[in-house]
Amino acid sequence: MRVMEHCSYKPLLHKCFRTQNAHEFIGFVGVFKSLPRRDGDVRMTMTITHLGTGSRGNSTLLETPSAKVLVDQGFSGVQLQKRLARLNLKPDDIDAVFISHHHGDHGGGALVCQRKWGLRVLANERTAQELGLEPELTTYFEALDLVRIGDDLAVLPVPVPHAGSDNVAFVASHGGERAAIITDLGSWTDELVTHVRGCEHISIEANYDHKRLMYGPYPYSLKDRISGRGGHLSNDQTGQFLAEVCTEKTRSITLTHLSEKNNMPHLAESTVLFYIDELFSGDLTISGQQGPDFSHYIGQSGEELAADEISTN
Repeated sequence: MRVMEHCSYKPLLHKCFRTQNAHEFIGFVGVFKSLPRRDGDVRMTMTITHLGTGSRGNSTLLETPSAKVLVDQGFSGVQLQKRLARLNLKPDDIDAVFISHHHGDHGGGALVCQRKWGLRVLANERTAQELGLEPELTTYFEALDLVRIGDDLAVLPVPVPHAGSDNVAFVASHGGERAAIITDLGSWTDELVTHVRGCEHISIEANYDHKRLMYGPYPYSLKDRISGRGGHLSNDQTGQFLAEVCTEKTRSITLTHLSEKNNMPHLAESTVLFYIDELFSGDLTISGQQGPDFSHYIGQSGEELAADEISTN
């Protein structure tokens, strides 16, 4: 892995929020390439960087030459500033914030983004109401309505089951390449498989190891909720889902939202690889709570590098 040198290029951003029928989104394909970015070297890529994932906060940065958006914002304003600063960014650089659902570790920091920095938040109506978002800075989307940001980023919200929420996964497209961000679901639908299959990058939760959960200290009611259809994906379930959606186009996978009590990185990795070892030959990474640690690049041809470490200096 190489140390990522963050690009200093700041393109002119054109903000645009519009939707179109989802069928125009399906079928965008391309070849994943992962490229180091150097000062003054502008690449036509989409960058996926997890600022941190887990029960204490989740947020992912998607960046293209014309747009920078967050998928979820479960951190305090101070934490968000610190994590973006490691990428040489400020909250003011963000064009929009997509929220998957209203639970605090995913949407708890959305309102501060509106009140402190005037950022536009995109969410479905229930999520916006539950979070008490500012109407004048909120854009509502419907599931399977394609949302365009700037000139080169399209984001498709896909419904997923999660108890007590109107949760969605997001499939982002840039220049024909696609990346999926999927979290907080206890099961999946054929619809989700259809939209995620063949994505160049997939970020998906692997929340718990089944044995560690069942034999752990949680009360049975909580164990049932976590392992239920509206709970979270186990390592085995994540592996099974990935076995359905991975194709020769899939070049990188990031496992997210690992439970600190009911999982361990090596268990998540080994379990998932058991299911996809013969299907997937790309890069498998794990995102923890203390991000950002690495970025994935999708786009223009060049030397392949599936994940670049971010310097902590």
